[in-house]
Amino acid sequence: MPVGTLVGAQGLRGELRLNPASDFPERFTEPGPRWLQTKGAEPKEVELLEGRQLPGKSIYVVRLKGVNNRAGAEALVGNTVLVPAADRPELAEGEFHLLDLVGLKARLAGSDEAIGTVSNLISGGNDLLEIKLHSGKTVLVPFVEAIVPEVQLEEGWLLLTPPPGLLEL
Repeated sequence: MPVGTLVGAQGLRGELRLNPASDFPERFTEPGPRWLQTKGAEPKEVELLEGRQLPGKSIYVVRLKGVNNRAGAEALVGNTVLVPAADRPELAEGEFHLLDLVGLKARLAGSDEAIGTVSNLISGGNDLLEIKLHSGKTVLVPFVEAIVPEVQLEEGWLLLTPPPGLLEL
């Protein structure tokens, strides 16, 4: 299960900058096995030695076993960081693994017809759902209860109650 992407080398000692796609910081700070995957390749196991969040940013800096210099770190930029799907922390009622939302159909209140599909997730200060509309346009929708009041994972859809104009952008 993807939990982040390696986005750059940090310094000269082989540390990497990681953009998280997970709300569970321990995935980037607690040592242990992780997997790296380049597009189209099989994941390969790596050992996370340590990690820390950059102050005031959503970026983490991680150190992987065997990566000791900037060239080694740069060679891994673009890899997706994975954990086993069974490694999911338990969630409270009303919480979701954000990556589970990708692929859900988006419906408007009062209609059973899908207007599009969640195509990506952008984590930052606020999480944004990228929704590819059937019209071909892509819109970003804040993942907040006022705009996404209902998520039906088992049934494969979520409900949108966007403010006027949000889907026309």
